[in-house]
Amino acid sequence: MSQHPKMQKNNFLLRACILAFMTLGMVSGFAQNWPERVVKIVNPYAPGGPSDNIVRMLAEGLTVEFGQQFLVENKPGGGTVIGANVVAKSAPDGYTFLLATVAPMVVQSVINPALPYDAKKDFVLVAMFATVPNLISVHPSVPINNLPELIAYAKKNPGKLNYASAGNGTGPHLSGELFNSMTSVKLTHIPFAGAAPAVMAVLSGQVEVSFVNITPQIQHVKSGKLRPIAMGSAKRSLLFPDVPTVAESGLAGYLSESWNGLAAPQGTSKLIVDKLYKAVAKVMASSKAQDLLVTLGAESTVMGPEEFTHYVRQDERQLTPIIKSLNLSNF
Repeated sequence: MSQHPKMQKNNFLLRACILAFMTLGMVSGFAQNWPERVVKIVNPYAPGGPSDNIVRMLAEGLTVEFGQQFLVENKPGGGTVIGANVVAKSAPDGYTFLLATVAPMVVQSVINPALPYDAKKDFVLVAMFATVPNLISVHPSVPINNLPELIAYAKKNPGKLNYASAGNGTGPHLSGELFNSMTSVKLTHIPFAGAAPAVMAVLSGQVEVSFVNITPQIQHVKSGKLRPIAMGSAKRSLLFPDVPTVAESGLAGYLSESWNGLAAPQGTSKLIVDKLYKAVAKVMASSKAQDLLVTLGAESTVMGPEEFTHYVRQDERQLTPIIKSLNLSNF
């Protein structure tokens, strides 16, 4: 005996609802039990450097927190594109995350028309966990002691001052160009193959100014071989509390720091995202994390998904015009 079409439709809807609730329950249960195996954090940079050190410390802390191994896997190449694309194309199951920085999340989207992923559509931002401020410094022979003097000297001597960066399209390069744009001066960019050689160039007097992050400059500032001018961060560094920020020195709105966070493939369960964010906050508040950050000149800057997303979008709005004006190709 066949059912009335209306009864058939109702039965179909009932079965669909039951299936949906079962699926929802399975997903919820899966997220509640996460993680049940090794979790991979892809670092799109080569080993070494502040970000690599910090994310490895974070992974160790998360391993203890969850009782499952969090493994950092370095996949450098393509200006961070290779590693970022691996994560973008991974299953959104909570077992693959990206060390998210300005390069894969902002810069590459502007300069690379053949980018194999969409930074906004293919990722969900999970948590920011640390920032490393860029430090404007000069060689002691340069007659400059603070930011107003740097601006005045640059205006009086156009083209005379050169600044060192870690390479085209890197954070220090964009920091220098943002400074040029906001002050209407012209410091000439001299790119180097990394932060360490950039700092060495300033130490030798080959270049007058540096916009490199604080970590490779710490020992040289302490020894007096470099003169600190201003911190690019929103607040003063615990290492050098007497060095004012750029904003404090009269250039309001200037922010120049390397930020480090975690991003997941789009579609990753919100339960997993929130669970990981809470664990990140706990690890970064530990004495072990705080001790490491101080030695690197870094700050524990923890943000959840919404706040982190807002921060990245704000950084994107500030940097995109600068990046476009430089006519950079993939680096």
